[in-house]
Amino acid sequence: MKISTRPFQTRDGLSLVADVGGAENAPTVILAHGGGQTRHSWSGAMERLIQEGYHVINFDARGHGESDWAPDGNYSLDAQASDLAVLASATSRPVALVGASMGGASSLYAVGTGIVSTARALILVDIVLRPAAAGVEKITRFMTANPGGFATLEEAADAVAAYNPLRPRPSNPAGLMKNLRLREDGRLHWHWDPRMLTVNPSTEPPARTEALLEASRGVTVPTLIIRAGQSDVIDEDGLAEMRDLVPQTEVFDVPGAGHMVAGDKNDAFNAGVTSFLRQHFPSA
Repeated sequence: MKISTRPFQTRDGLSLVADVGGAENAPTVILAHGGGQTRHSWSGAMERLIQEGYHVINFDARGHGESDWAPDGNYSLDAQASDLAVLASATSRPVALVGASMGGASSLYAVGTGIVSTARALILVDIVLRPAAAGVEKITRFMTANPGGFATLEEAADAVAAYNPLRPRPSNPAGLMKNLRLREDGRLHWHWDPRMLTVNPSTEPPARTEALLEASRGVTVPTLIIRAGQSDVIDEDGLAEMRDLVPQTEVFDVPGAGHMVAGDKNDAFNAGVTSFLRQHFPSA
C-alpha cells in the first residue's frame, strides 16, 4: 500500500502536510482530525479506506502536527473550510468529508456553506451542532492544562490516561511523540498552536454554534454521526437538534469508545464508516 506525504498550500500561504494514498481517479475521502490531534489519529482508517478503493487525503490541520501555524492566529471556521476546499480541489472526483470534533465542525460548515461544493457525503465523529457543556469543558480543560509542557514522555502519557481512562495505557508511550515537540526550554509540549483556544470564536465548541446552526440548513448530502458509546459530547438534546435541522442524519454507535473514537475502537469505527460510504458514496 503506497502512501506518500506531500504539502498543500492554503489560500493564505500556509503549508498543510498530508498523507495521500489510493488510486488518484477514485472517489476521494478527506480526513479532518480533532483539535489537539494530528493526521496520525486516522492511520488505521486511512489504510482501510484505501483497501476499500478510495483515494484518501489525511492532513494535519493548520496549527497542528507538521502543518504551519497561522502567524495571524486565523483558525476560524472560514479559514479551516477554505483549507478543505484546497484539498478537495486537488482531485477532479467528488469527495466525502470525515471530521472528528473540530474537523467535524469545519467539515459541516464547508458543506453547508458550499465552500466545498464537490462533497457528496459527510461523516461527523462524536460531534453535533450544539455539544454537551460537560464534554466541552473536559476537552477545554485538557487542552489548556500543562502550558509549561512535560518533563518526560511518561508525564504526557499520564495526562492522556487521565483524560481518556477508557483506553488501555500503552506499554510504550513513544507513539505520543507524533503529538509532542521538544522545545528550547528542554520540555515536551503538545505540537499545536495554543492560540486556537484564545481566538474569538475559539476553534473548539460551543463558541461556533450559531455559525454551525446556520450552515446546517445547507447540508443536504447523506450525513452520518459516529457517536462514542461513552460520549460526553453528544447528548439526546444535541442529537435531536441535529436530526431536526439535518433530517437525513444517520447515527452509528461505537460501544465502549470515548471521544477519540477511532483511537479507542478502530475496527468498529472503520466498520461504521465503510458501511455508510458503500451505501452513499461507493468507491466503484
